[in-house]
Amino acid sequence: MAIHQYLSLLPEALIASMLSPEEFGTYYAVGSAKKSRGQAMFFEVDPDYRNPYFRTDDAFARCVPHEDGSLKSSVYISVYRVLEHMDLNALQRLYLTTMDGRTLELPSDDNIPNGTGQLHLYQELAPVTPLVVSRLGPIQFLDQIVRNPVSLVTVPAIVFTELQLGELAEDPEMGLIEHLPYTNHDHLRQCLTDVKTKYISTKMVDRTHSPNVQYRTIKNGFFVGNSKQLRYYPMPTPEEIRKDNYRWFRSANM
Repeated sequence: MAIHQYLSLLPEALIASMLSPEEFGTYYAVGSAKKSRGQAMFFEVDPDYRNPYFRTDDAFARCVPHEDGSLKSSVYISVYRVLEHMDLNALQRLYLTTMDGRTLELPSDDNIPNGTGQLHLYQELAPVTPLVVSRLGPIQFLDQIVRNPVSLVTVPAIVFTELQLGELAEDPEMGLIEHLPYTNHDHLRQCLTDVKTKYISTKMVDRTHSPNVQYRTIKNGFFVGNSKQLRYYPMPTPEEIRKDNYRWFRSANM
């Protein structure tokens, strides 16, 4: 029976499982005796991928059905420094699961958005979770914090998503907030104004921000990068999701 490898982002962990991605998403999001209810975001990893840092074969050996025949849901391979030891070529599809266990599958795409000429709001997801604003597009943002850091604070690899700003992307001082569900609007406007008008290119909005994402606020998709590579997982439009995965669409917008 097939054994899967999953790279969870909430929290960061490498997990072996006998469950399919949809079954794993439901298991991981809806909860069990060990875990409360919450979102799940995870990559499926090539089951043949090995890195000496991970005791993958030992975990696979423990991934056997229970005595009653039910499948083994999870065997944790690692919960520390997982992303930095991952070959991004081993990452397959990204899965987003709502709090009630509906899962959306996202394939990767080579057409990475440029994002120049506007302000951006980035939610970092792993290994750290601050909310930041920037005038840098996704590729330049990765360069600044991973490849060519301008500060002493850096990470070897990162997963982040870009969130919608609406009119604030062009006019942070006078642009309408409209339906944006963010808190502390005045602080957000000031941070955006600072990166637009001052010499700084990026500014932290919230250093202890929850990694949970309101899926309807995602602007374009998810990015995972390290010193060698950047991969992009575009988010379908609301119209596409509503047509192809209505149950997930309804759950994500509840």
